[in-house]
Amino acid sequence: MAVTQEKPTRLISGPGMLLVWLYGVMVVGAVSRSAYQIATEFDRAPLAYSLSAVAGLVYGFITYTLVRGGEKARRAALVCCAAELAGVLIVGTWTLVEPSAFPDATVWSDYGMGYLFIPVLLPLSAMYWLRKARGVRQ
Repeated sequence: MAVTQEKPTRLISGPGMLLVWLYGVMVVGAVSRSAYQIATEFDRAPLAYSLSAVAGLVYGFITYTLVRGGEKARRAALVCCAAELAGVLIVGTWTLVEPSAFPDATVWSDYGMGYLFIPVLLPLSAMYWLRKARGVRQ
């Protein structure tokens, strides 16, 4: 009897490709911004710049898992997207309630207003796509 291997869940087909592109843009934006700010003016707003760096790392991991594909990667991306959404909501609310805690904006400040609200819309879209992509083989 021949053993056939199933192809891994493909996450970058259709809307998944757009998600990879958007997450890739967010990686570049968040990492480059935070790297510059940490290198040149970290003492001005260490919390804000550190949170932007964390956001960049989260975006990078989600991009990697989407490209990698497979059920394990899909589940990891889903968990990271939920954590990302929680971060956006917590930091977004925090920046509105106590703006003095953030002398400079983070990627997630005001729910990502400085990034056209992409930081709050992206994890919602990605979580929808990742749930829909469960078990899709191509």
